[in-house]
Amino acid sequence: MIYPIVVYGDPVLKKEAEDIEEGSMDVKQLVADMFETMENASGIGLAAPQIGKSVRLFVVDGTVLEDEEGMEGFRKAFVNPEILWEDGEEWAFTEGCLSIPGIREEIMRPSRLRINYLDENFVEHEEEFDGMKARIIQHEYDHIEGVLFTDYLTPFKKRILKGKLANISKGKCDADYKIKLPKK
Repeated sequence: MIYPIVVYGDPVLKKEAEDIEEGSMDVKQLVADMFETMENASGIGLAAPQIGKSVRLFVVDGTVLEDEEGMEGFRKAFVNPEILWEDGEEWAFTEGCLSIPGIREEIMRPSRLRINYLDENFVEHEEEFDGMKARIIQHEYDHIEGVLFTDYLTPFKKRILKGKLANISKGKCDADYKIKLPKK
């Protein structure tokens, strides 16, 4: 099932998400739906709050980044993740977000992380990631913490984007996927 993507301005995007209790929902189906929704929107990551569900779950698929070395097989679901540490030199990259269509900005992030998470079968994993894998995870992890990439921008940059962000929250944006406007 393809969900509409919740856009900027909806309170669910700024709320810290709740842990998922095993057996409380069909996590495997939700993960499958999230992958389908993300692929339909040509994304490389999608967090549950972006489809209106305030739970600690996100999916990533870096396999579509053919130019990035080491991305083969990087397609995962992260349930109740916890970043244990972030390290390494911060590096800049221009990020975008399915919930903020049409806006891309350079964001600085640490180059490495270690994360503990459950997969869609509730099997626990602890892994380290670096480079683009770490960046994708950090971006999606921020979503379940109620943080958007625009929160990292300077006050000056936020003022410049204020009008565009307001338009997105009113549905005045170009997205080639179904969006869901903020609840009033």
